Parts: sequence; structure tokens; C-alpha cells
Amino acid sequence: MPHQNTVFRQLTKMIPWAMLERLVGEHGADSRVRRLTTYGQLQAMMFGQLSGARSLRDIEALLDSHDARRYHAGLPKVKRSTLADANANRPAEVFSGLFAAMVGSQRRKLRRCVGETVNLIDSTGIRLNRLSAHWSRFSAEVCGVKAHVIYDADGGLPVYVATTPARVNDITAAKQMPIEAGATYVFDLGYYDYAWWAKLDGAGCRIVTRLKSNTPLRVTERRPVAKESNILSDRIGRLPVRLAASRNNPMAKLVREIRVRISTGTVLRIVSNDLEMPAGEIAALYKRRWGIELFFKWVKQTLKIRHFYGTSENAVRIQIAVALICFLLIKLAHAQQTAVSQLTSFARLISGNLMHRKPIGRLRRSGPEPDVVAVQTTDQGTFLWA
Repeated sequence: MPHQNTVFRQLTKMIPWAMLERLVGEHGADSRVRRLTTYGQLQAMMFGQLSGARSLRDIEALLDSHDARRYHAGLPKVKRSTLADANANRPAEVFSGLFAAMVGSQRRKLRRCVGETVNLIDSTGIRLNRLSAHWSRFSAEVCGVKAHVIYDADGGLPVYVATTPARVNDITAAKQMPIEAGATYVFDLGYYDYAWWAKLDGAGCRIVTRLKSNTPLRVTERRPVAKESNILSDRIGRLPVRLAASRNNPMAKLVREIRVRISTGTVLRIVSNDLEMPAGEIAALYKRRWGIELFFKWVKQTLKIRHFYGTSENAVRIQIAVALICFLLIKLAHAQQTAVSQLTSFARLISGNLMHRKPIGRLRRSGPEPDVVAVQTTDQGTFLWA
């Protein structure tokens, strides 16, 4: 039996393996598989993300260096070519489905203690090399993907993720996103579509976004604002009646425009369909959009999501899903301990102690002798360092 006290094993115990088994059966992921099951593939990919491996060769080398402890951590012995084939051909929906199930379970717990839902919507671009150009080309020189995310601002976790080639517009992806009735949605100018706004409004959602500088507003009411405040005006009005000569604007209801001067001196035109909430609170809601930017930065830098192990669209989708599963596991483990307050510091300790046999809550304390925790790849080969 695998030991339960390796750090990697403690993390993976939080995965609903029964759900993974169900997804594997639904998608036939292990049909005619002889060597590396989907279970082993997920374990190996998680190890690569958590250890900071930059390639499949690094994953293979690191696992070989930990051979004495690999079994006790529940990790398979993998070959680079076998893992590459699995990433290219195994259904990515298995991994994205597992992430969605884990988020759903965790979010239900959060909703017991948090009131109204505040969802932040945005996307982040990730560059790829030219080996992925056949499906991800954006321009003559650039290839890449976008991760389109709905981020729960109070829970501090993504609740929906879709991966597309970088050429797909944000609003195109947004129209495929599920709408949570009654929630607050905060987004930027990339989602400037009155029909989509009207759809959110029809679901009883509060909208907080920006107006373009050249969008006219037919003002019907002016509300007072505090002197010496960063809020310059608070007005009620209607958006343009027509979008073109033959199209009516579906967002025909009254909206509210709040002009705010930010610290750089720029004036933002924040718009909302909430006519009752104080202007300062609406401005504060828009300011919370920064939370999703910090999430993107954290995932890219801490989980090394900028380095992809494969070039196919399926392999990229799998790696993004696995990275998000790792983020969720780190966040859950961080919440269960008190020794390390910063999530980034905790993630680094996890990375450096993956194969050590000590409780996650005691990573700062002395433990067994150090194992190989870093890898360096040069033209001369791969070198492992303690």
C-alpha cells in the first residue's frame, strides 16, 4: 500500500477518484490502454506541474530519481513517449470534468458561509511555439491559446474554464459560458455586447462593466455625489436605441453610469444595471476585477503553466486542466494548515517537499534528509540537484 504521509500522497487524497473513474468510463479513456492508465497519467502530470518540470523528459528523469519513494507516493513509472501519446490522444474532457466536479463540491461548501456570488470574467493569453501553429496560429509570428475564466471573487477560485485558440474573441467564448441566475458579473471592455448584457439582465444578474468613451448615454436622472470624492458623477439613462440602421438595442432598460477617477488620473465610465446600490459600492465591485488578474499571474508563475509538455490542442487542454486541479489542491491544503500564511510560499514548500514523508502542516519544520527537488536541462543533458 502507498504510504499516506508523503506530501504528494496527502495532496492526491483530496481528489475524488470515484469521479475520475466515472469520467474515464463515460469517455472510454482507458479503452485498449495497456501501459499508462488515465489515473497514472493524471498522477504523472500533477507531479510535473507541482515539481516545476519544464518538459516530459524532466518528468521522466525526476520520477526515475525518486524511484525508491515513487511507489509510496502513488506515482507510476512512466516513459516520455508513453506520456506524450496519452496527452495527445486521451480525452481532455476527463480532466476538465474532474476539475469542474472538484470546484462544484468546494463551491457548495463556500456558499454556506458566503452570501451573494460575485463572478469575475476575463481571459488570459498563453503563447505557444510554432509546432502548434496548425491549430493555434494568431498571426504570422504568434501562436497561442486563451483560457476564458469565470472566477469566484469571494471563494478565490475559478469556477469555469474554457480553452480556445487565441484568435477566438472573448465575447464569443463568453456566450458559451453558463449563467448563474442572480449572481453579480464583473467584466471589462472585451465583453462589449449589448445582447449578452441583456441575457445576463434577463437572468436577474447584476452587471458591472465599462462603457466605451464614445458611447452616448441619454440621461434621464442625475444623482448627487460627495465632494472631493473620486466619483465624479452618478447618472441614470439609456444606451443607444439602435445598434445599426436595422437593429434595435436589446439592452433597452435604464442603466446607471458612474464616472470614477482612478489613481493614475484616468476617468472610467462604469456602467451597471443596478439602480439602487450606492455608487461607491458599484465602483468597488469593478475594482475587484483585479483579483482575476492576480489569479492568472499566480498560476502562470507558480505552476509554470507557460511551459507546455505537448504541441497538440488536446495536450494543451489537458495540461491547463491539470494545472488548475493542482491550484485547487494547493488552496485546499493551505486552508487546512496555519503554519504558512502566504499561498505562494506554501506552494513553493509543496514543490520542494513533494516526496518527503511529513505532514503538510509541518513543511517548515525539520524532516527527513533532502531528496532531489530541482532539475536543470542543458545541451549536455538533464542534471538533477539536491
